[in-house]
Parts: sequence; structure tokens; C-alpha cells
Amino acid sequence: MTTTQTRPQQVLSASTLIGGDVQNSQGENLGSIKELMLDVDLGRVAYAVLSFGGFLGMGDKLFAIPFGALRLNAEKEHFTLDVPKERLKDAPGFDKDDWPSAADRTWGREIHTFYGVEPYWGV
Repeated sequence: MTTTQTRPQQVLSASTLIGGDVQNSQGENLGSIKELMLDVDLGRVAYAVLSFGGFLGMGDKLFAIPFGALRLNAEKEHFTLDVPKERLKDAPGFDKDDWPSAADRTWGREIHTFYGVEPYWGV
């Protein structure tokens, strides 16, 4: 009798993810997830909106991180984004009062290219 091991699927509620910490592979804190952007047509989580910088929620810069660029570290209860902290400072971001159109595929390709992942709609 042969058994095959499969990786258990991670199915989590949005409220579990929002507020979650994001670190890079060096263990540096990159911020926290403030929002999840859903592609309703494709039934996929498109982006996690990461808050980085600021003080007491003021002056934070927001970043749309392709959800495919994040890796859940369930053991340590955070997401890992393999981007050096210094590089994130140069990442395309936006102000909390001036969000980009997440449905704009040109903008989406630029974001995916910056983080080195294939656009989710082409996978």
C-alpha cells in the first residue's frame, strides 16, 4: 500500500489575514496587512495592501503586494515577502486617500514585475 503525502491547503478567513505581520527572509518587519483586494471575476485574492512606515498610523505608505509574492509562515504566524527592507522603500506605493485602480492590468503588471512574480491572471 502506497501513501502519498500532500501539503494541507491553507484556507483562512480574511479577518485572520488582515492585521497580520509581514517580514522579509532576514526577519525584518516590513509592515502589516491592512486590506485584501479581491478579483471577483476570477475568484482570487489579487493583492494584499501592506502598510509600511509612519507613526501611529499617520504617514503610512501603502503598497499593493501581489498575493502570490507572500508566503505564509504558519509556525511563526506571519507572512514572508522576499524583499529587502531598503528595496521596499523604492516600491511603487500610494497614499491612503489616493488608491490606484487595482483592476488596471498595466499597473498590475508593473507591480508584479517589481516583486518578481507572474501576474495572477495569466497563471
